[in-house]
Amino acid sequence: MEILSESGIRADGRRSNETRHVNCKLAVFEQADGSAYFEIGNTKVLAAVYGPHELSEQNKNKSIHDRAIINCQYSMATFSTSERKSRPRGDFRSLEINAYLNEIFETVIITELYPHSQIDIYLEVLQSDGSNYSACVNAASLALIHAGIPIKDIICSCSAGYYNNVSLVDLNYLEESIHSIPTICIALLPKSKQTVSIESNGRINVDSLEKLIENVIDGCMQILAAMKTVASDYIKELNV
Repeated sequence: MEILSESGIRADGRRSNETRHVNCKLAVFEQADGSAYFEIGNTKVLAAVYGPHELSEQNKNKSIHDRAIINCQYSMATFSTSERKSRPRGDFRSLEINAYLNEIFETVIITELYPHSQIDIYLEVLQSDGSNYSACVNAASLALIHAGIPIKDIICSCSAGYYNNVSLVDLNYLEESIHSIPTICIALLPKSKQTVSIESNGRINVDSLEKLIENVIDGCMQILAAMKTVASDYIKELNV
């Protein structure tokens, strides 16, 4: 299947700078302190936040006197993709994403407000069709808003790839599966335009990288618009 047609249309009908359709919702779990559902194209993620609460037994030796510790747990449902059947839970990629998520939310959450405590963020990919990591960042951001945990900004994330001298924003599975495409994924604090995390794969020259980063930030802002609308509508409903 062609990734990009001569007229600049991708296999799923999008232009190079278009993200997939975003559908998201807050308050999807009553048992959690905060929860959210985030869907972009056919990638679907659930997020649940618990805390701040007392440190668990296994984390008591990690206690920090002046701030909370963040415990992110990423997983993929066994039915999320056919490939998952042959991949064990806790594989290298899952552990890598866990580490990235912990770093991001240790930066974004105002942890100094909750010394000697713990905040748990659980993320489950229900359906995988590319940009899982970005979708998890966005889902967790919304779940933290629902939990009422103070954050520096609504963090948003998007991926992009460079194919035939064109930047493709918000990669789907087909596009991600072409290993020759250099890719990048950014987690962004939009008010300050601060990049909290950059994950990249493949080689790309400096000029092309700058353009790719510019386009992926535009993708973040497209996704942010949908997230802000849903968060704003939820807050309005609470105040009615």
